[in-house]
Amino acid sequence: MRTVPFHPLSPPLPFGPDATSVTANDAVMAWQPTQVSRFDALLHEVNPDAPRVDIPRLQALAEWMVEQPPAEARGIMQTRLDRIEWVRAMLEDPDWDTAAGTRARARRMLDYLDSDDDLIPDQTPLLGRLDDVLLFDLAWESFEAETEEYRDFCDYRRTEHPAGDASTQQAAWMRDRLAELAQLRHNARVREGHYVETRLPPDERFHVVA
Repeated sequence: MRTVPFHPLSPPLPFGPDATSVTANDAVMAWQPTQVSRFDALLHEVNPDAPRVDIPRLQALAEWMVEQPPAEARGIMQTRLDRIEWVRAMLEDPDWDTAAGTRARARRMLDYLDSDDDLIPDQTPLLGRLDDVLLFDLAWESFEAETEEYRDFCDYRRTEHPAGDASTQQAAWMRDRLAELAQLRHNARVREGHYVETRLPPDERFHVVA
């Protein structure tokens, strides 16, 4: 692919086996166990390999977020929200045939993001989208490869203007990208090869007659 890949989500959200609040109290957020369990179940529908979501980890994440300078906290959120829109665009683009499994998982995620009945009410100051970006962070590996391909297809479509229906455009994109890859491999072999066989000792390769 030509398109520059997405940078890793940075800084990563501190959410893992060691990311737990010492107090795990409700100082930052009040958590409802039933809602947390429902959120965890949804996450594992989308990405079965994601870490478990529980109240201590959520509390630690919320505490970490409120400790960030406001501008940085907004930037952390916005990076994820912008990337979510790439996933949404991929599903809605009639010229892109999203794989069925990817589509189903992404739709489950987007349905949650668009719902008012979520873990943290969206109107909550600063933290209102924290559950949305956490769900995206922990599910991103399920969509990353195809979203990268879609971005490259969009770049190709913008610059090359392929004709035809969706399948014809995608076929042209794939054909041209594979041709570029083959050319790059050929060029690499040429650079690594030798144009002249050098089997003779260095002083016998060339002889100038006066």
